Amino acid sequence: MSGFDGKGRRRLLEAVAAAKKDDSEFGLADGATPVSSRRRVLRAGAGVAGATLIPGLGHIGWVYAADKPPIGTWPAGSQGNTVYIGAAVPLTGTYAVQGGDELKGWELAVEHINTNHELMKKLAPKIDKGVLGKKVELVSADSAAKPNQAVQAQQTFINQKKVILMTGSTSSAVAVALNKFAQREKILYMPGISGSNDTTGKDCVRYGFRQGFFGEMAANAIGPVLVKNFGKNRKAAFMTPDYTYGHTTTKSVNDYLTQEAGWTMVTNQVSPLGTQDFSQYLTNIANSGAEFLINVNWGRDAVLSTQQAKQFGLIPKMTLVLPYQIPFIAREAGADLTAGVFAATDFWWTLEDKYPLAKMFVESFRKKYGYRPEWGAENAYVSFAHWARMVTEAGSFYPPDVIRQFEKGETIPSLLGDVHYRPEDHQCVRPVIIVRGKAKKDMKNDEDFWEVLEVVPGQTVIQKPDAFGCKLGDYT
Repeated sequence: MSGFDGKGRRRLLEAVAAAKKDDSEFGLADGATPVSSRRRVLRAGAGVAGATLIPGLGHIGWVYAADKPPIGTWPAGSQGNTVYIGAAVPLTGTYAVQGGDELKGWELAVEHINTNHELMKKLAPKIDKGVLGKKVELVSADSAAKPNQAVQAQQTFINQKKVILMTGSTSSAVAVALNKFAQREKILYMPGISGSNDTTGKDCVRYGFRQGFFGEMAANAIGPVLVKNFGKNRKAAFMTPDYTYGHTTTKSVNDYLTQEAGWTMVTNQVSPLGTQDFSQYLTNIANSGAEFLINVNWGRDAVLSTQQAKQFGLIPKMTLVLPYQIPFIAREAGADLTAGVFAATDFWWTLEDKYPLAKMFVESFRKKYGYRPEWGAENAYVSFAHWARMVTEAGSFYPPDVIRQFEKGETIPSLLGDVHYRPEDHQCVRPVIIVRGKAKKDMKNDEDFWEVLEVVPGQTVIQKPDAFGCKLGDYT
């Protein structure tokens, strides 16, 4: 066995035996090695130059160290012809519609990476029918927007596929949980949709990067529009989902409106995720004296609460505001409910008229899936494109190398112009789009729900990197 002395070989074989014992304890089939077991074997081989095949060791047939000791799923996850990305995405439950849209964006991105699609080449020029000579494959599972279920899915992907990148959230509670999991396992994570300030704030990690916008950016983008259109000293009722996204977004929006324009929060109705009947909350709002209904709910919760608000007679008596726009809400709730509504969003398809790359994306997505993409798909696609760019620019799958490439903070393209990732908190500084709902009579087609009012530069609405307590943690 080249590169090993007697003691080295014995140490390695002992580690392998221990790993196999772990397999049986976890009830795993051969080839599904728990991370802790894998690491034990990898540590045993640390310090040996090169990659050495070890005959007769079953599913663990290699040892690698060179100048970089193994970490996470590296190098095992990038040694074959294919590298895997694991997506834990809600396909059932209150966020299923939005999760399905995200999944399509990731699928399209992987297809474009593997085929050298013109759009992907513009975002990640060094791809070459894959990444660093490897085909990219996406594996996915339903998270149901539950943190524990999402973590379990990713653990399975690690065990079975040695995924080198994780994604999926839609719920910020999932994003925060997977942030922590990614840091512990030393595997890169890009969350997709996650509106909580905490994702790149107090719950930020070295191994996590967020491409999409979030509550604070939304608040600072839509706040001036509300003040310009409706003036100062108004009364607002908030509807807030009871988890990190809801609480942080409501705080950001309320802070802006109270501090900058003297608005008053007359009530904040907090509801559990997956609420079906909002009558008790809407009754309280009806008695609050509010002029505005600021609905921070998301997914199916947003649709149901908005529909029920109309049934209660609160809409159009109160002006509806969606500070963090929900993909498909106009289609699901009806254009009559979203007409005249102000919202902040990540992307809207009519931006194809202004941005050539957006046009390429919309056309490609529509050709494959039969509808124009919402912002979950856009966010998913761009996140993967940026990951592919960083890996190919770094020339390595070694996680710290990829992280440091992100942390250079270089200006890179997106579908909406140039953006960059901040090294201090791993947040992408990108535009926020302000839209207003169209009346049915003004819609040019059955997907023309929103009018783009403004493309707000990200650097004008994002907080300072340390404002929300981000401490990234270690590389190794």
